[in-house]
Amino acid sequence: MEIVQVEVGLLQNFSTLIAAGRECAIVDPAFEVDRLLTVVRERGWTVRSVLVTHSHHDHIDGVAELCAATSALVYVGAGELERLRAAAPAAMVQPIADGEAIPLGEHRIVALATPGHTVDGRSYFTGNAILTGDTLFVGGCGRTDFPGGDAPTLWRSLQRIASLPEETRVYPGHDYGATPTSTVGWEGTHNPYLLCRSESEFVALRTGKSPPRPTRGFR
Repeated sequence: MEIVQVEVGLLQNFSTLIAAGRECAIVDPAFEVDRLLTVVRERGWTVRSVLVTHSHHDHIDGVAELCAATSALVYVGAGELERLRAAAPAAMVQPIADGEAIPLGEHRIVALATPGHTVDGRSYFTGNAILTGDTLFVGGCGRTDFPGGDAPTLWRSLQRIASLPEETRVYPGHDYGATPTSTVGWEGTHNPYLLCRSESEFVALRTGKSPPRPTRGFR
């Protein structure tokens, strides 16, 4: 599979395209849909699906426009289905369960439940890459002080991602780190939130009740 990151909007968002053969899935189309469609046309791809990591506006505001242009099927966690349908009422939206596979060409993309930043967030695993939305950033992680956020739940989601093979490439939802992408192995040895030794230590760090642990340099 080929993965292309496109930085869009003023919030350093990544909308990420995954292609297998001529079929393409777009993760979190929020802004500058015309740019995303230009990439699709230039590469001769056909958009089959939209994969939503979570339903914050800066990850879904382009869904309606993209689906109007492509008739793509949209996937999101069931707990965030109604919010997405309200934002894109004409789109074909369906819930995606933990562990469910989405076909793309001859390949499959597996949805992993990674709540905590929101109530029912999803990450998408291609087999050698994980698209994490706002659950895991390069050197950081998502906030938990928005409605639906919960620090202990986010800790468990981060531990799930950290259990993937070390070489798994991490594609976050924002360009907030020293590099646009990293690996699970790099995050495990540099990200202060993954260096926490317990849920309570993570919660204290994420909620601002303790100073951040120092990182061990940059990749």
